[in-house]
Amino acid sequence: MPRFAANLTMMFNEVPFLDRFDAAAKAGFTAVEFLFPYDHPAEEVGKRLRAAGLTQALFNLPPGDWNAGEKGFAALPDRFADLQASLKTALPYAQATGVKRVHLMAGIADRSDARAVAAFRKSVAHAAEFFAPHGLDVVIEPINPRNVPGYFLNDFIFARDLINELKMANLKLQFDIYHCQIIHGDVTMRLREMMPIIGHVQIASIPSRNEPDGEELNYPFLFAELDRLGYGGFVGCEYNPRGKTTDGLDWFKPYAGVKP
Repeated sequence: MPRFAANLTMMFNEVPFLDRFDAAAKAGFTAVEFLFPYDHPAEEVGKRLRAAGLTQALFNLPPGDWNAGEKGFAALPDRFADLQASLKTALPYAQATGVKRVHLMAGIADRSDARAVAAFRKSVAHAAEFFAPHGLDVVIEPINPRNVPGYFLNDFIFARDLINELKMANLKLQFDIYHCQIIHGDVTMRLREMMPIIGHVQIASIPSRNEPDGEELNYPFLFAELDRLGYGGFVGCEYNPRGKTTDGLDWFKPYAGVKP
C-alpha cells in the first residue's frame, strides 16, 4: 500500500506553515513533504516534524529568487556558485529533519542550448557527490511547460537518459504523475519502464491539479500498479485542495495511517 506524504506547501493552508505538521498527522498522514523550509529555522522545522511523529519525505533545494520567477539554477551556466551555496544552505535542514532525498531544480533555460545542458549535467553530478557522504539522494523532476513555461527539464526521457549516463547511485528520478501525463501521457508504461530509477512519486488530478479523486486518471489503479511494481518510496500529495484540505480527503481514507 502506498505511503502518502502530505505536501505542506499546498495542503493545510488553513493554518500557518509550522502548524501544518500537526494538522497533517491529525488527518492520518505519517509523512510530509514541502517545497522550501528556508523561511524557518532548521531546528524548529525538525522539532515540529518530530513532535507530530512524522517522517520527512522530500523538500526542494533553494531555487533562487522564487518571487522573481527563478525556479532553480542548475542549468544556468553562470550560476554554479549559487548552486554550490544552495547545497550548503539545505544541508542543516536535511540533518534536522532526517530527510533522505532532496529535489534539485533545473531553472528556466533552453534545453537546445549546449551550455545549459552542460551546466545542468555538471550541477546534477556535483549535487549528488555533495550529498552522497550524508546518505542523501538527489532527485530531478521533469515539469510540464504549461505550469512552468521555459523550464529546462521538461522531458522524462531526457531525465532518464541523464540518470543512466551519470550512473550515480544516489541520483534518482522524481516521477510526478501529473507532469508526466501532461508532457507524455502513457503513465503506466512509463512507470513500468522507469521504476528502477524512481526515487519519489507525486500525484494530482489532471487537468485541475486538485485532489486525486477523479478527472483524467484512474488513481486507484495507479496506486495498485505502484504496489505491483514494488515501489517502496513515498507518494507526495502535491495538489491544490478544492476547499478546506480535510474536506477533500475521502480519497485518502483507505490509506490513512500507513506507516513509513
